[in-house]
Amino acid sequence: MINPREIQISDYNYELPDHRIAKYPLPQRNQSKLLVWRDGSIEEKRFCDLPSLVPSGSMVVFNNTKVIQARLHFRKPTGGMVEVFCLEPESPKDYQQNFASEHECVWTCLVGNSKKWKEGSLSMDVTLKDGRRTTLFCQRAGDLGASQKIRFYWDQPVSADGSAQPALSFAQILDAIGELPIPPYLNRATEEGDKTTYQTVYSRIKGSVAAPTAGLHYTETELAALREKGVDLQYLTLHVGAGTFKPVKSATIEGHEMHTEFISVPRSVISAILDFKKRVEAQGASAEKPRFVATGTTSVRTLESLYYIGEKLQSNPHAHPEELVVGQWEPYDAPHELPLVDALQNIVDYLDATGQENLVTATQILIAPGFQYRVVDTIVTNFHMPQSTLLLLVSAFVDGDNLAGTNWHNIYRFALENDFRFLSYGDSSILFH
Repeated sequence: MINPREIQISDYNYELPDHRIAKYPLPQRNQSKLLVWRDGSIEEKRFCDLPSLVPSGSMVVFNNTKVIQARLHFRKPTGGMVEVFCLEPESPKDYQQNFASEHECVWTCLVGNSKKWKEGSLSMDVTLKDGRRTTLFCQRAGDLGASQKIRFYWDQPVSADGSAQPALSFAQILDAIGELPIPPYLNRATEEGDKTTYQTVYSRIKGSVAAPTAGLHYTETELAALREKGVDLQYLTLHVGAGTFKPVKSATIEGHEMHTEFISVPRSVISAILDFKKRVEAQGASAEKPRFVATGTTSVRTLESLYYIGEKLQSNPHAHPEELVVGQWEPYDAPHELPLVDALQNIVDYLDATGQENLVTATQILIAPGFQYRVVDTIVTNFHMPQSTLLLLVSAFVDGDNLAGTNWHNIYRFALENDFRFLSYGDSSILFH
């Protein structure tokens, strides 16, 4: 039995030359390369071929989070620049309520050049496209160690002629003056084109500071082709935090603390998953059985977290949302014998009993070799950084308990030898369990 805590991160290293990191997307999203891995065999296709690989009757799940323009650049009266990078809402805690705030709100933020900001508040003039103007202020509201609580507040907006105007929301302010954060390993400034290319075509719910990049390859053409085949498309939300780029610095995984991320899954989606799992279970073994496809590691993390949330509800059916947060080591700390369909039914019953339309909580789940996949049997994902938790997730899927990592090594060797592009704007793969 594998103990994930003892996994050596150095075993998940490979050489990634800088020129193999895609600094920009392809002109056409769906023309990226697609590596197809099935039962140890590998072949190369184009992403536009993906619908032909997914059997009819399958379910494909997407993360519909939208990247916010989270970087704010304040200039001090002395001329120095201070960057405030919004990570997650603090007050109001709810993303939608926070974005709708019309006078003030508090966020957990990273502060760049914080030594230049010794005291007082910072301010920035804001002008919207329609000519409305206001001033945004920020002040420290608490030290969280590596991050800070930052209170934002702003004046009543005025028009060009100085007349008072309807209140501005924080979302409108971010859209007007914020900068879209692109991954640090691109080693370039954000450009205007990134506002489109670094969003999925189905992004809807604002909150992420990084894109769920496996979804960047889809166009409406692939989505329509999947629907025409009778594939059920479902959407959930995991807001990707800056922690997704957090490197593993400890020699073993035990020393790495996973980041916690907000998740929201509609009751209708959980019910659809439950029905799908019951149908496939009743169908039995089949060469062309319907597949349960997760688009991206964020969808994987959310979907696999559902089992442990349902398990908590088995013993505590009236749990508070904070009690449903999935811990990093939870999948490995005890035997988990509850059938998946029972766990999913527990969530549906909980939402019905509490009158909620969405399961809203958070997950810190770490998926590494030794993890038992219970929900997902097919993954669409890009190629990840060496020695990253995302590579551990892929290895857990394609290698199971085989710590030698034969399959993930073969996949990445093939990608490197066949000119695949890596990381966020790079090429993709579809992995069949």
